Amino acid sequence: MKLKRVLALSMAAVLTLSMVGCGSGSNESTAVNTNEEAAQVPAEATDDAAEETATGEKAAVDGLNYVDIVLGESYTDITTTIKWISHRTDLIESGAMDTYIEKFNEMYPNITVEVEGVTNYADDALLRLTSGDWGDIMMIPAVDKNLLSEYFVPYGDLDSMKEVVRFVDQWMYDNTVYGVASTGNAQGIVYNKAVFEKAGITAIPKTPEEFIAALQAIKDKTDAIPLYTNYAAGWTMGAWDAYINGSATGSGKYMNQELLHTKDPFKDYGDDTHAYAVYKILYDAVANGLTEEDYTTTDWEGCKGMINGGQIGCMVLGSWAYSQMVDAGENGDDIGYMSFPITVNGKQYASAGPDYNYGINVNASNDNKAAAMVFVKWMTEESGFAFNEGGVPIDMDGEYPELYSAFEGIEFVADEPAVAGEEDILNELNAESELNINSGGDTKVQAIIEHAANGDKTFDEIMNEWNEAWTGAQETAGVEVTN
Repeated sequence: MKLKRVLALSMAAVLTLSMVGCGSGSNESTAVNTNEEAAQVPAEATDDAAEETATGEKAAVDGLNYVDIVLGESYTDITTTIKWISHRTDLIESGAMDTYIEKFNEMYPNITVEVEGVTNYADDALLRLTSGDWGDIMMIPAVDKNLLSEYFVPYGDLDSMKEVVRFVDQWMYDNTVYGVASTGNAQGIVYNKAVFEKAGITAIPKTPEEFIAALQAIKDKTDAIPLYTNYAAGWTMGAWDAYINGSATGSGKYMNQELLHTKDPFKDYGDDTHAYAVYKILYDAVANGLTEEDYTTTDWEGCKGMINGGQIGCMVLGSWAYSQMVDAGENGDDIGYMSFPITVNGKQYASAGPDYNYGINVNASNDNKAAAMVFVKWMTEESGFAFNEGGVPIDMDGEYPELYSAFEGIEFVADEPAVAGEEDILNELNAESELNINSGGDTKVQAIIEHAANGDKTFDEIMNEWNEAWTGAQETAGVEVTN
């Protein structure tokens, strides 16, 4: 029996969900280059890792395949301890993670799971990865895809994995899957329904113009901050990148296929779509005084209670944030989640993709590799983790939480993988342009807020600079421009 409802009830007292340092995790590809020499086998490396051949091939686990694992039947004879490093420090501190592990041990009592929380995960996890000092399971950080096999155990081939798990192509290379998402995110806006009602907003905004008008109504008719930017947290700014693909274009091919070959992707398309429309919403909101008074003083932890208590109208964050805002005070029923206000040819879309993915250490012992994969499959299929976190289910048979009821009639769009032979191009363009789209590009989004607040640079000037940087990167990388 699925545990989603059991856990949702039994953990109600401990799930505080005050996530520390957690982002959308949508690193479809990255500008970070690690190298083979940096990957060191830890001092406590197992005998299996020591059996590498002179060519560097790793010892394989015979028959280890995610799809073939039958929970409660496969690998029940293993007795071992596995270590997992996670970005979810909030669930560790609240005791919620212990509850998941206790449930897992009801099925696998001889597999001990030790979990370590890492606050500055994006940076620290990459350092831990390249040093080899991380254990058996980690949430995959921003590593180049062509190096996945150097660090992680394959779960199986793409064709078999995509039949049972969503978003399997995020950490896929050469038709092999190296990551399984912990949960899925739909990209929208978390908002306070009571604030919207008090402001007289009777319909969810579907265009940038309607959204800015709604923010103005909140400013005029309530005491709430219309749009809270979360500028000071930094990583929250990168969330804006997650809307320029499916939400703004309706195309699953845009991010990893079309963007690479597009000339001036930040230009004004004239119909309130594409990246220009996404980032302009932020610029206009700041320029028109529809955000917090001093963007440098925003407080990520504090904003959760503020929106719950009606002091904030809305925030642009992935659906992972919804449950945190609900649990941050006594007014959880006032929290809603709506689609991003862009309409493409009369229809709305919502970008959807994975949060951080579980990766298994290729240098672990065979027993630990198997135990780790069993644990990942249990977390995906039996724990109810994605459901409890308000996420898109990763298991194909999983259940959607109630928050997605507001997305009726809105089509979810997941990014399609890069065309064969072009898997590394987005990495190159991000690195050369320094825009880091969907790859921790928080500083460029912070710059939008700064220029809008200071009035020292128009939005079009910013977008022109980005286009010039992108064009220069395309030329350097020898990318053909066709769009």
